[in-house]
Amino acid sequence: MVDGGYVTKRAETETGRASQNEDHLFVNSVEKAFRVLEAFDERRSTMTLTEIADATGLDKSAAQRFAHTLERLGFLSRNQRTKELALSVKTLTLGYRYISANSLVQRAAPYLMHLSKETEEAVNLTVLDDGEIVFVSRLLSRHMLNTNIIVGTRLPAYCTAPGLAMLSQLPRERAREILEKSDLRPYTPHTIWRMKDILQALDLCATRGYAIAVEQVYPNDISISSAILDESGLPIAAVNIAVMTVRYSRAEAERKLAPLVLAASQALSHSPINKQQIAPTEKASHRRGANNNGDLSPRKKRN
Repeated sequence: MVDGGYVTKRAETETGRASQNEDHLFVNSVEKAFRVLEAFDERRSTMTLTEIADATGLDKSAAQRFAHTLERLGFLSRNQRTKELALSVKTLTLGYRYISANSLVQRAAPYLMHLSKETEEAVNLTVLDDGEIVFVSRLLSRHMLNTNIIVGTRLPAYCTAPGLAMLSQLPRERAREILEKSDLRPYTPHTIWRMKDILQALDLCATRGYAIAVEQVYPNDISISSAILDESGLPIAAVNIAVMTVRYSRAEAERKLAPLVLAASQALSHSPINKQQIAPTEKASHRRGANNNGDLSPRKKRN
């Protein structure tokens, strides 16, 4: 995880050890190799063998074998002067293959581009991974000051608009299970982080079909999101638009941007989602470029 992360790597690995030991198909050596790769992050961009052993819980001999193998495979690189190891550029290959092979990412691209052009604001596609959202596509805005969020960034689901949008479309038992495993805590004075308050927020999101988060993780940030659903009505991703509080009030962002994310998520969903009733005048004035049926594709020229 990132610095100030939401669950520590050691806690994550320890949690699954018992069940893994009972799984006869589970290959422990593969898990250990990935443990070495996942030990590197912005806090530990380079490590010695001793540091790798400490970070992964492996003994130094095992750390040496796995690090050597990963280096030979090209996933780790070694500084010949300091002997420290780091992730190599080859590790990006796995992420690239996920993006290029994911049909939803490819299908969502023109919709995200359309939203970006219409609003000139940051537009994202995220997926839910247990208690976190992961950015899988991102179009930046010239107005956005916070540019340290990139594809692959993880944020807690319970206090982000995409996370709330996706959690609200899950069965309540599953959503509560995810929340109970999350490290619920405030990131700003505005963070909604107590369980009862999050559940109330999920009820509201489920009713209107979108979520709004104002300064929940970052100051001066407003995010509005709606979930993309599969054939069974379960969330598979979320579209969101993020703006700065200096450019939008909460009410203005909700009025102008909620119809846009709703239209995009509905167009990308295989199953209809709960929709807030929007007056025809609002649709006309705030869904520039959207067709009357909610499709965000460009308008066709009339003869």
